[in-house]
Amino acid sequence: MTKAEVVAEIAEKTGVEKVAVQASVEAFMKVIKQSLAKGDNVYLRGFGSFVVKRRAEKTGRNISRNTTVIIPAHNVPSFKPAKTFVDRVKKNVKVGE
Repeated sequence: MTKAEVVAEIAEKTGVEKVAVQASVEAFMKVIKQSLAKGDNVYLRGFGSFVVKRRAEKTGRNISRNTTVIIPAHNVPSFKPAKTFVDRVKKNVKVGE
């Protein structure tokens, strides 16, 4: 499902114009990105958590040159779904049910 499809479905279910829904979705994603960029985690009860994970420094390999490369420590964004969300997906239950 693409962002446009998400916007269209939300607009259909709520009766709100697509332009307003798209602005809300864009604002939501912007807030999530800004929070993670600052190092703050975002918790959405019943859905999941957007968290920042720290990757330690490690040694990698450049296969084409056959050399070692030091990969510095860095942060990566991650999503951890809520237990209820995972259970629902495992059971293949539709959200409206």
